[in-house]
Amino acid sequence: MLENLSKTIKSIEEIAVSNERKQVLNPLVDYIQNKVNANEEIRLNFICTHNSRRSHLSQIWAQTMAFQFGIKNVFCYSGGTEATAMFPRVVETLVNQGFQIQKLSEEQNPVYAVKFDDNQHPIICFSKTYFNDFNPKTNFGAIMTCNNADEGCPMVFGAEARFPIKYDDPKAFDGTDVMNEKYAERSLQIASEMYYVFSQIKK
Repeated sequence: MLENLSKTIKSIEEIAVSNERKQVLNPLVDYIQNKVNANEEIRLNFICTHNSRRSHLSQIWAQTMAFQFGIKNVFCYSGGTEATAMFPRVVETLVNQGFQIQKLSEEQNPVYAVKFDDNQHPIICFSKTYFNDFNPKTNFGAIMTCNNADEGCPMVFGAEARFPIKYDDPKAFDGTDVMNEKYAERSLQIASEMYYVFSQIKK
């Protein structure tokens, strides 16, 4: 694990996850545990309306925490009901929290390589629909990270299971004095909950 990211994860250990949120997260724990027990690949697709903020934060932290706890064969994806772009403040927030991020393209919807460890394959991030060819077509868990996507996608085709694990949108604070603080806060909340999920898995 990258050194600065390890320090962030150490601080995440101190963030308590409420019993109420554990109730929301436990079905995802069970899904992953069943896959581990069956020695099957674990594919998680984090879905939000625009695939610009919460779904990327969730994808990146889930993949990182799977590595942190040594859970093998975990492949995390993200998508939206429409494609926009990964919001630049998400990138800045994650860099500040210890990730190494390389921008691979300069178009309106850039592609980013996100590294959590020197020797692990980077997470490839760009905004896309959840059914984009980059994402799995079948045998995946769909995690709905916002109300709009949960309500707007009554069916996620190909998903084996669906988990409404919703987060408040940091976009609400764009352009305000507390923008940086709120993005950092949301990222750490998601990180702490993905830490909880993967810490529960018995190998």
